[in-house]
Amino acid sequence: MTIELHAFDTPNGRKISVALEEMALPYRVHVVDITRGEQFAPEFLRISPNNKIPAIVDPDGPDGRPISVFESGAILVYLAEKTGLFWPGEPRAHVATMEWLMFQMGGFGPIPGQVHHFIALADEADRRYGLKRFSDETRRLYAVMNGRLADNEFFAGSEITIADFAIIGWAWRHPRHKVDLADYPHVQRWYGQVMARPGVKRGFDVPLRR
Repeated sequence: MTIELHAFDTPNGRKISVALEEMALPYRVHVVDITRGEQFAPEFLRISPNNKIPAIVDPDGPDGRPISVFESGAILVYLAEKTGLFWPGEPRAHVATMEWLMFQMGGFGPIPGQVHHFIALADEADRRYGLKRFSDETRRLYAVMNGRLADNEFFAGSEITIADFAIIGWAWRHPRHKVDLADYPHVQRWYGQVMARPGVKRGFDVPLRR
């Protein structure tokens, strides 16, 4: 049955379109235009009470009944458990997948998201402190990722997982972060490898704007 993806063209939205394509799950896109405040519509709040995209509705839930899931990390885990894909059974790889998924949800997302905010401010006085603080922290996070990928092909080890899908959504925005991936060669290698995957390409090509 077809999953409904409620999303917009953002890193968090792209995580899920990439995962759905990589998992070969049938889905239909419902664009939620956050530039027009559509995330506050009552019908969207019923499936995403925190008025954030993305959210999904799976008509074939765990007990055969429809289920809605919000928060991109929860959606990735739900889809991985549903399909058994990109969700290692080997305990150490499983733990690493969860670690790096949480790394993205708690750090490599909220922090560069602040860069997006401060870099867009017109007033230099308002912009300077916040931009420096969050730009410095964003670069530190890239360095953490670079260290991990120095000895691992993917974030959880030798196999791609949902942790990579979570992180690629934000690494995709590295030009907006004012980050040159050449400064982080292991991230650059991983980025090129992941973005070259047919499913990932399709996930980024899915229209998430009207």
